[in-house]
Order: sequence, then structure tokens, then C-alpha cells
Amino acid sequence: MRGWPDRWPYPAGSGGVSAPTAMVATTDRYASDVGVAALRAGGSAVDAAIAVSFALAVVNPEAGNLGGGGLLLVRTAEGEVASLDFRSRAPLSATRDMFVGPGGVATDRSLHGHLAAAVPGSVQGMWEAHSRFGILPWAALVEPAVGLAMGFVIGKRFLRSLIAPIVDELRRFPSSATVFLPGGRVPGAGETLRQPELAATLAGIRDAGPDGFYRGATADRIVDEMRRGGGLIAHEDLASYEAVWRDPLTISYRGHTIITMPPPSSGGVVLAQTSHLLDPFSLSALDWQGAEHIHLMAEAWKRAFADRNQRLGDPDFVHLPTEELTSPEHGELRGRGISRERATPSGEIVALKGGGREGNHTTHFSIVGPDGDAVAVTTTLNTWYGSKLVVEGTGVLLNNDMDDFTIASGLPNYFGLIQGEANAIEPGKRMLSAMTPTIVLGDERPDGPLLIVLGSAGGPRIITTIFQVLSSVLDHGMDLATAISAPRFHHQHLPDEIAHEPNGLRAGVGERLRSMGHQVVAKEEAWGDVHAIGVNEHGVLRGVSDPRRGGVAVGF
Repeated sequence: MRGWPDRWPYPAGSGGVSAPTAMVATTDRYASDVGVAALRAGGSAVDAAIAVSFALAVVNPEAGNLGGGGLLLVRTAEGEVASLDFRSRAPLSATRDMFVGPGGVATDRSLHGHLAAAVPGSVQGMWEAHSRFGILPWAALVEPAVGLAMGFVIGKRFLRSLIAPIVDELRRFPSSATVFLPGGRVPGAGETLRQPELAATLAGIRDAGPDGFYRGATADRIVDEMRRGGGLIAHEDLASYEAVWRDPLTISYRGHTIITMPPPSSGGVVLAQTSHLLDPFSLSALDWQGAEHIHLMAEAWKRAFADRNQRLGDPDFVHLPTEELTSPEHGELRGRGISRERATPSGEIVALKGGGREGNHTTHFSIVGPDGDAVAVTTTLNTWYGSKLVVEGTGVLLNNDMDDFTIASGLPNYFGLIQGEANAIEPGKRMLSAMTPTIVLGDERPDGPLLIVLGSAGGPRIITTIFQVLSSVLDHGMDLATAISAPRFHHQHLPDEIAHEPNGLRAGVGERLRSMGHQVVAKEEAWGDVHAIGVNEHGVLRGVSDPRRGGVAVGF
């Protein structure tokens, strides 16, 4: 592949399977098989998504979840589009400065333990999706997860999440260590992980729907756990949680239609801004991942993330300038300062007032059903294993989504994002998200042919990952598997640096970027976990799971 770095470990075009009828692409073989089984049983793509989501709560506990939240995007074969926000939200007793310690310094209580947990939305989100688009009985979709919780054989993908720092944090909570470190040790590949308490919780959800989680015995145990450890989630928080249907964002890019998530996801807004900022530049004429190509994309992301970090939040709590930020006019205004030769320091880029560390802490899956329905779902606990706290007696691992709020002015969160007042903590508020489930159509018609379904893990790098995959396909004509295997780079305004994956730059590109005024930083680990499905002109489906994490696409 022209432009591929010499030491890049993932070959061009690696991975992917083809099928004529339906496809499920997830981060885990168990989950993909569960989704395919739902489709073969006559279920809709949303039915398969529900079955996959509950299965991932068992076999992918670092990110799949009952104790977190997420976003769902669906496009039916008839052209109906809908987006479901089941993001976690702040407890009703949350306060603005609850994580600020003496001297205005942020504590680590937003990352670990009871106080870090927001009110989970996943169970209610799946129920809401089923109520609108489901065909198969609810119980039939949850049952496979119950069986997996009774025991599944551990593979290498699962064990890669149990790295030493995570293990140390899990040991802080006896209920967590009992589940994930049976006998006080990290289990080995080929052993069976049994989670009987989680199986019982899932059986309650199977039999009673969301009442089996937000009310009754499971809710009592969550509230008791909060009382023991100083957390805030109360019965009222659980009983009052609602998932919200929102209007998707639609973007026109290079003759295609991109359908994606609105706030509280920031992904769609940043994708729209990036596309408008780069519209004057012919990316297809540039040397792919050469210095000018990377420079222009980084300059666009600096400006888009500056607006994102300061102006976006929960649309139910703050007025958001979404229409302004996603307009071509705003992109033209924002892009006037972009030089093709010199980097603009991030300190000179501020959010226009209108008219870190990083890892794979979410999970995404994509599904296309036999009737042509498409679903893209991203869920999260925030960081790997979330708060690291399993609620005693339930097997439920809780999120640490509270860290996604603005903890205090000028203080970065886990991902290094310095955010604004629009994303400040308020009771009942949803925190800003980078999750970006996305569907692409083959032309600019709203009823155009399905082309790509995709999404990724990776904190704020989700957004730049999705744009890079789409641009590689739509601007540079790459096949989907090659675009997903390609090296990734990232800029999020602050810190003012172009981050890239290890061995991800060609020789001489880093030096040229530095001469243009950029700080260029090689990260220790690759990022992102894209699971995508492409559709060719003959209707054949191509499922691709990111080689970085070892996911599996399954079709028929």
C-alpha cells in the first residue's frame, strides 16, 4: 500500500468477511454469534443489537455493560432514521464541584469507586429500542446473555483487558475481585468465567424488563452499595431514568450522506465541522498521510474541538448552537485562519461565540439485517471497567461517567479534555460524549443506498478515527478494511499536539510536521476499535472488525 509506514503492523486490506444477507460486527465472537442467531430467528437489526448489547455486558465487561450507557443509531430499509440517547446521567443529588478538592485540585473520586458512578441507561435504552423496533420477544433476546453469565470460556481478547493497573484497581473492591479475579488471580485463557450473580440480574431483566433493574431487588442492592461507599445514586434516580429519542444529524460530504448522533454526543457536530473546514481543500489530491494531509486535518480538528469543548453539553439543560456549528458558513468562517504551511498554536484558537491519556474504553457494534435495516450502537463505562466497582450481590459493574463532565474550569478530565460550563455537573444532566455511531449513504438523497455502518471505541479519538476511516474511503478510494487497518493520528485542541500510533508515521513526516510548527507525539499504544459493515453496488455485505483488538464480523 502506497504511503504505508514500513513498521506498521497491520497489513492493508487485512480482515473482513463477506455475506449476501446479513452481518454483525462486534468486538467479541460470542456477541457476534448471538446477534446472528437473533437475525436468523427472524429478528430485526434492533433485536440483534439488543441481544448483542446484553451479551457484551457479560463477555466484554471492560466496556459492554448494564451499569453504563450509550447511543444507538438506526436506519430502516424504508429510510426512517432515529437516534436513541441512553447516556448515563448525574444523580439528582450531584453538585457542581463535587470532585474538586482543597486548593481547587481535582480528586480521583470521579474515576474510582462509588461517587464516580452516574445513573446507568443501558437497560432502559435497550427496552426503549425494542419497544419501537423490536420483533422477537424481549426474553428471547436477553436469554443468551444469561447463559453466557453462567459460564463462558475466556480467550486472549478478554485477558488483554486485565492489565496490571486495572487488576490493582479491581482488587480495591472485594466484590469486583471476586468476579474478575477468582481465587485472587487473573484467570487464564481456556478457563471458564462464571458470573452467577450477574446471571441472576440478567434473568430479572429478562423476566421483568427494565423494572428488573431500576426497581426491586437489583435497585435495592445498587442503592445499598451507594450508601455503604458514599455514592449518590438513589431509588429516585433509578426509577426516573428515561432514554430519549433525538433527531439524528445529517451531513453532506463528497456526494454522500452521513447520518450520525446529535448532542449530547459531540461526534456528529465535530464530524460536520471537520467536513466543512476541509471542504476547500482537495484531500484526494494530497499525499495520503503525508505531512500536508495530516497538517490540514489537525488544523481542522483544533478548531472543531475548541468549539466542542467549550460550547456543547446536554441539550436538555443548555441551549446548544448545533445548527450554527454544523453549518457550512461556520466552517468557512472557522477555516479562514488555516495556513497550508504553518500550524496555528492552539492558544490562539478559542471557541467562537455565536450570532492526556487515552484508551479503548467504549465498545461499538454494527449490524445490517436481512431486510436492509442498519443499526450502529456505541456503549461505554467511560474508562476500562468503569469505576472498578461491582455492586455486591448483582454482578453489575458500574460506570465512572461522572468524569466526562467538566470537573472544574481549566481542569482536564481523564482524556485530557478541558471543557466548558455547558458541560458542568448538574443534577439529572447527561455528560458530553464522544461516541459517534454513524451510517453513510451512497449518495446525497435521504433515501439513498446504504454504504457504510460504523463506529469505534477510544474516547475523544473516536471522532477523529471515524473521520479518518470515512475520508480514506470517500476521498482516497480505499476499501473499508484498508481504511480501518490504516495508522491513526489525532488532535483535540488541547493539549496542542498531534498524537499518532506507534510506528504510525512514514519516515520524514514527523520532521516535516515539526518544521511546520506542530508538536508530534508517538503514543505507546494503538487506539480505536472500529467495527463496520460496507455494502457494495451488488448489495453484498462486507463486515470488518478492527485488527487492533481482535473483534469478529459474522454474516450469512
